[in-house]
Amino acid sequence: MGRGKIEIKRIENSTNRQVTYSKRRNGIIKKAKEIAVLCDAKVSLVIFSSTGKMTNYCSPSSSLIEILDKYQNSSGKKLWDAKHEYLSAELDRIKKENDNMQIELRHLKGEDLTSLQPKELIPIEKALEDGYDSVRAKQMEIWKMHKKNERLLEEEQKRLTYNCHQQQIEIDGVMMRHIVQNGGCGGGGINNNNHKGAAAGGRDDYPPSNNHHHHGHHHNHQMPFAFRVQPIQPNLHNTTNNK
Repeated sequence: MGRGKIEIKRIENSTNRQVTYSKRRNGIIKKAKEIAVLCDAKVSLVIFSSTGKMTNYCSPSSSLIEILDKYQNSSGKKLWDAKHEYLSAELDRIKKENDNMQIELRHLKGEDLTSLQPKELIPIEKALEDGYDSVRAKQMEIWKMHKKNERLLEEEQKRLTYNCHQQQIEIDGVMMRHIVQNGGCGGGGINNNNHKGAAAGGRDDYPPSNNHHHHGHHHNHQMPFAFRVQPIQPNLHNTTNNK
């Protein structure tokens, strides 16, 4: 008993509709694969379900873009506007340019040179020479910059050394003035201590000789004031008496 004819209309039940879609979709794709293999045909198939899910198939020896271009050329219908056509042509040009640059790069690396003619090697040699000159120029520029920085550092070191030296001179001057001022204030005290030391030693009835006073007076004129009032100077009266 044969199957009854199915009425072609929308299936209202969503579950049955989805099951039928899956079966029919798989059947169409199977038929498309068969005709592509058996007949060496170029087949492209795009299916959208009611939920918006896409399923596509294209024969192994072709692509969807290729088949659409053939359809556009054969039917005379414009599938793409002028902007899309320009972008497509520009994309092809960039791809071709990139391929050529990859070939040139391999040549500059010394690869794939056996197939080149002697005249084709001339621009490659020129490019390598120009690259070498550019590298040498850059190295010289960096070397000059380093030398300049080195010279600046040396000048800065000299300047700092000079400043340190000047500061040390100022510090020495301040210390010398401080010593002179302190010595001038304590000079009288030193002479009094000397006389007290002589009295404590029982030698007050043996005053220093005139020669000693004359000798001390001579030193007062010859020696700077700072040296006469040093706190660490020995007792001249006791020294003379001991002699």
